[in-house]
Amino acid sequence: MRLHDSDSHFRYLKMSKATFDQLLAKVGPLLVRRRYSSVVRPSISPGERLALTLRYLATGNSQISLFFSFRVGAATVCQIVREACIVIWNVLMEEYVMAPATEDDWKSISAQFSQLWNFPNCLGAIDGKHVVIQAPDRSGSTYYNYKGTYSIVLLAVCDAHYRFILVDVGDSGRHSDGGVFSNSAFGQATELGSLSLPVSRPLPGTSTEAPFVFVGDEAFPLRTNMLRPYPGRGLDERTAVFNYRLSRARRVIENTFGILAARWRIFRRPIIAAPDNAVIFTKAAIALHNYLRTNESSVYCPPGFTDAEDGAGHLLRGNWRHEVDDGGLSRIGQIGGNRSSRSAAEVRDMYRDYFMTPEGEVTWQYHHVNRKDY
Repeated sequence: MRLHDSDSHFRYLKMSKATFDQLLAKVGPLLVRRRYSSVVRPSISPGERLALTLRYLATGNSQISLFFSFRVGAATVCQIVREACIVIWNVLMEEYVMAPATEDDWKSISAQFSQLWNFPNCLGAIDGKHVVIQAPDRSGSTYYNYKGTYSIVLLAVCDAHYRFILVDVGDSGRHSDGGVFSNSAFGQATELGSLSLPVSRPLPGTSTEAPFVFVGDEAFPLRTNMLRPYPGRGLDERTAVFNYRLSRARRVIENTFGILAARWRIFRRPIIAAPDNAVIFTKAAIALHNYLRTNESSVYCPPGFTDAEDGAGHLLRGNWRHEVDDGGLSRIGQIGGNRSSRSAAEVRDMYRDYFMTPEGEVTWQYHHVNRKDY
């Protein structure tokens, strides 16, 4: 495949030969196991270790099945996959999955959301997923969730280009309630103000000062820096417009998870591994996703693979939706409290009113919210 069949190489390892070689140059030195080398039995090369690990993440097949494909001992396969995933995360995380460190970094993300999704002062879209795992030994109901499966919780924020910028993974599935967000590193960081978020600034074309915000669905709490939709049906036009605009920006994280699950099929079925190892595999897949979105986007995520819109704002569903179901990466329930402060409600009302002004509206929003099937 490396020599003569580039398409099969991508389908097999989810990256081209050139990108594989670049990744190997980064992680290869940390995958060398010299102490096992001998004249009779040489050590497994870093390239083989990396290829084996990528194949495991790309297929989601059992690690034992790789024993037949790579002719490596079953116990050795398990060890290689775990060690390589740790190396992949540690090497790629600092460059490709690091949270924005300065106000300028956050403002750059906001500018992308404003340009691509017409949502000003947006710092990212947030969502949570259950990563389904096999029932851990002697764990009782610790990882048992309300959907009747065992899982760990993945909470993530993405930028406007379908890249993860904040990731919190590992909370047990039974905590899929109002406590997940407040217990997460992201939730605590927003409470403590340790994310270096920029201060409020006027909405474009106005003098109305508005805080920078994250956008999420109804599962998240309403806060001054976190927007969620208005609840209920039969909403008036301006409220329906806000919900449409919020949903349009929030769809980015839905597509990010969709790309992740479509390319790394380990998320298409329950992960047959202990919870700690499932966390390691998930973090490695996220790091690889960002690495490929940055370095090989046209192949990893070609045109038409994600949701798009025509000139009238009509949704064109991405091809990933034909490949992904909720088998191993399922929607999470309520992960934030329903109570909100008056100041948080005022911030949401501020954005709602702005989207009805000539400076904040998009021409097709009224058509969408006034459709009978909206």
